[in-house]
Amino acid sequence: MAAFLPIVQQVLSGLSTQLDGAANLSANATAAASVTSATATSLTIPTDLPSLFALLSSFSALRDWMKLVVVGGFIEMCRRFFFGGYAQIISSFYITASFDEQDVSYTWMMVWLSKQPSWSKARAVQVSTNTMAQNTVIVVDDDDDRYKSFKSSRKLAYLPSPSITYNLWYKRRWMTITRIQSQTGWYGSKEQTLHVSILTRDHSILVSLLQEARRDYLAAQQHKMCVYVSDTSNNWCHRACREKRSMNSIILDPGVKDILIEDAKDFLLSKEWYAERGIPHRRGYLLYGAPGSGKTSFIHAVAGELGLDVYILSLSRIGLDDSALSELVNGLPSRCVALMEDIDAAFTSGLNRETSTAAIESQDNNAGKPTPPGAPPPPTTSRLSLSGLLNALDGVGAQEGRILFATTNRYSALDPALIRPGRMDLHIEFTLASKFQAKQLFSRFYLPAHNPDTILADDEKDEDDTGSVDSGYNSVAGEEADEKAPPSPVESNFSASSAEGSEGGEKPTYNGVSHQSRAPKLKLKQIANLASQFSEAIPEREISMASLQGYLMAYKIRPFEAVADVKAWVEKELKERTERKEKEAEAEKAKAAAAALEKEKEAEKAKAAAAPKDAAPTAETLKEPARITTS
Repeated sequence: MAAFLPIVQQVLSGLSTQLDGAANLSANATAAASVTSATATSLTIPTDLPSLFALLSSFSALRDWMKLVVVGGFIEMCRRFFFGGYAQIISSFYITASFDEQDVSYTWMMVWLSKQPSWSKARAVQVSTNTMAQNTVIVVDDDDDRYKSFKSSRKLAYLPSPSITYNLWYKRRWMTITRIQSQTGWYGSKEQTLHVSILTRDHSILVSLLQEARRDYLAAQQHKMCVYVSDTSNNWCHRACREKRSMNSIILDPGVKDILIEDAKDFLLSKEWYAERGIPHRRGYLLYGAPGSGKTSFIHAVAGELGLDVYILSLSRIGLDDSALSELVNGLPSRCVALMEDIDAAFTSGLNRETSTAAIESQDNNAGKPTPPGAPPPPTTSRLSLSGLLNALDGVGAQEGRILFATTNRYSALDPALIRPGRMDLHIEFTLASKFQAKQLFSRFYLPAHNPDTILADDEKDEDDTGSVDSGYNSVAGEEADEKAPPSPVESNFSASSAEGSEGGEKPTYNGVSHQSRAPKLKLKQIANLASQFSEAIPEREISMASLQGYLMAYKIRPFEAVADVKAWVEKELKERTERKEKEAEAEKAKAAAAALEKEKEAEKAKAAAAPKDAAPTAETLKEPARITTS
């Protein structure tokens, strides 16, 4: 018993210690609760601003964050002011210009850039084959014989890479060029912008750069004519550049070309004369006549002769209306050729006030109505009216300084208001080919390329004086042809095995020669005699110039065969034309008969609708059948 007494004393002392600690903890918890309650009572959110600020400032952590925000904001403001001022100071020493891709100045700068020696050594370029026939980039394989064996006809070209800055010197001034490519529009169309910065404060440097770029562009386009078309956004887009066509290549009756060329040149030089008399500085030409008579080719040659670009106005474009046409005409430059081809086809029922107004009213009446089942789809043509076309040509907002060319195959279908002076000042008829035109065309085909453009048909010249020439193709050395010479050999494109394999052993029918065939050498007098024989076989005003050109293309290096076969070809052409006219006449008769029958049916329906519905049938009407009288 005495041995367990110390152990019991130790256990009791431990329990008393734990009980004292628990009592102390409960006392501390009670004190803390009372303090928290007092603090909560003292931390009530004040309702006035000074008390609120005093409360917030009592938190030390919040004061530190506020100091950090104020100091950081001040430092950021100083940084922005510094760099903004620095950029402003630096930009004050630069002149910056932007060039949009839709503007012609963008093309000027691209041509100028392609001629800079430093650009040919650029380390970062964009290679493209989509040059759109423009001379605005460096062409890699332009004159290199190594690329001539490529099957593809597209040429490789260098373009400035997007978002890369190029540095170069211009008149001892530092210059930077950057091409920015942005994606705009609903369909993701890309828009190009060229930014040019020059380290100078002299604006004459920028003016000198633009003038030099324009001179380089004009020099590059000296023998070319640019064509522009409109897009769906009513903007003019550069389509292509074509070689200028010589006026001597256009074969018309004597005096026709001189009248129009002299009139157009006088118009371009008479701007002050028009202004002094209060006459709008506009000129319009209407070319009408048979298809294939050379109207479009003549306009191409006139634009090249005058040094003007061609802007094509397509009146049948989907979505084109009066406001869009007015916007396009107002966007024309002051000196250009505006072309409206087949102006009679702008409206399906002819171009006059009555039909155009009826068409517009019909479209407006049918707008909003549901399409009946089985009905054809709505027309996809333009909603252009004649009044809108007239206002665009000579309205208050019409562009001045431009030359308008309009072509048509149906002169009688045009409204008199459209072709009156002031809109179409000069009307020129293009007829079918005459004997004079046939002779001129034949002579041009077989004269060499280096020969003068005049027709050398002077029978009084001696053959020894004129010498002999070839037709512009390779000729056998020493080979000279005379009027009794046999036709030049023809190389067939068909093999003997294919000919033997055909049914009946007949060779396939073809017309034409290989480009590797040899052409005979002809003397100038021989060409003149052959041209006379050729023209005598052509009936006056029966064959179009396009048909004659197509015929001569088949005999490109065979002048003797061209003369020998022309009579049979003319008979075939006239026979086919007669048959075609007969078919067209039969179709017109059938169409007229169907229209008359439809008219009779409509008259019967109207008569039946006008009759009283409640009238009782009489004995006579029951006995006699209904009669339909036809006229």
